[in-house]
Formats: sequence, C-alpha cells, structure tokens
Amino acid sequence: MRKLLYMLPLAAFMVLAGYFAVALRPSYDPQALPSALIDKPMPAFDLPPLGAGAAVSSASLRGQVVVVNFFASWCVPCRIEHPVLMRLANQEKIAITGIAYKDTPDDAKKLLDDAGDPYRRVGLDLSGRTGIDFGVYGVPETYVIDKTGRIRKKFVGPLSPEAVNKELLPLLHQLGRP
Repeated sequence: MRKLLYMLPLAAFMVLAGYFAVALRPSYDPQALPSALIDKPMPAFDLPPLGAGAAVSSASLRGQVVVVNFFASWCVPCRIEHPVLMRLANQEKIAITGIAYKDTPDDAKKLLDDAGDPYRRVGLDLSGRTGIDFGVYGVPETYVIDKTGRIRKKFVGPLSPEAVNKELLPLLHQLGRP
C-alpha cells in the first residue's frame, strides 16, 4: 500500500506530461491566430492621411481587392517585413494600403523616406482605435479585403516570402486581382 502512495505522484506527473505533449505538439502554428472578423465586413474607419492626399477610409477601400498593412516606425518586425512589402509593391504591382499604428506622422514619414514607401496611401491611426476594431494583436499585421469589403485573410506578424508566394498571391488571384 505504501508503494502505491509513492507511485501516485509519478502517475499524476505522467498524465500531465502526456497532456502537455499533446497540447503543445509541433503542428501548432502560432501565426494562425483566429480572427472573429474573417468573412465579415471590415470595421468602418476614417483616418487622416500621412502627408498630402485623401483620407484613408473603409468607404474608399470598397469595390477593390485591397491589402491593408498595419505598421509602425518603432516596430522592429515591421522593418524586417519591409523588403517583402517593397517587392509586393514594385515587382508584383500590389496596391497596399498602410495604416501607421500608434505612430507619430514624423516618425512614420521618416521610416518610409529611409526604407522606401510600398504603400499607395497611408492612414494615421494615432489612437490605435482602428487597430482595435480590426482586432490587431500587434504590428505588423496584414489583412486581405475583398471587393465587397469583407476581410478574407489575416496575417499576424511579418509577411515572409513563403507566405506571400503560398498564401497571399494565390488568394489575391482567387479574389479577382489581375
């Protein structure tokens, strides 16, 4: 009976170890954070532009397939992602709308002046309200919005060349982007 008492903690440990082994299996993809907004209309927003130009709003994005990228000058992963966005804009001719998330206009402009500007237009989300409405976990995040204004895909973290080639470009083609 005493030996059974000594075996009880070992058995409990084995059960917990088995649970964690299954729950934390390598097939879990931390990039695949769920979004309650997939296949739902994008949130309504109206943001002032960075520099001269028209305001960036949800109404101005409807009627076209759009890639929306939340970024910030203070975000290191955004700087890592930047060459991928430049390739999308220059080589693939993808129209990207940028939203400078909780950034100052001067800092956002300096980033784009120094690293290149892949965006057709940039809206300033100074308070972060638009990011909250989109469900942004942290920058960078990229959304694909269809012609009807519905969010079709959310990419969390920096876009990689692999994600662009395997997921983003095929989805844009499927949605009717020439």
